[in-house]
Amino acid sequence: MNKVYLIGNLTRDPELSETSTGVAFCRFAVAVNRPFANAEGNREVDFFNVIVWRGLAENCGRFLKKGSKVAVVGSLQNRSYEDKEGVKRTATDIVASEVEFLNTNREGEEPVKPIKSEKPALTEIEDDGLPF
Repeated sequence: MNKVYLIGNLTRDPELSETSTGVAFCRFAVAVNRPFANAEGNREVDFFNVIVWRGLAENCGRFLKKGSKVAVVGSLQNRSYEDKEGVKRTATDIVASEVEFLNTNREGEEPVKPIKSEKPALTEIEDDGLPF
């Protein structure tokens, strides 16, 4: 089983791009606090690279920014590449299948207000009007 669940904050603005065939993808990094303190009493932080595909990628690129709190569900994936000096490197990414935006509103925007209906939720029906 390969399943990852994270809640954290974006360390930089997401980078939205497309493959050569036009498929949207978005890359961002998430900082996650460890649940315990180190010997000096400080809580350490882990940083995870995340990649999202297609429509979810477009939404992440549009609505997320540095500091946004997100919940990510996905799987781990390893990849290899050569750096500028020709040294072979390995990186581990989280390929997200779900990203939940946890901020209640964006800075400078009004919070979303619930819509109030003028009509009652239920209408009373006379038994005489029922066909059964």
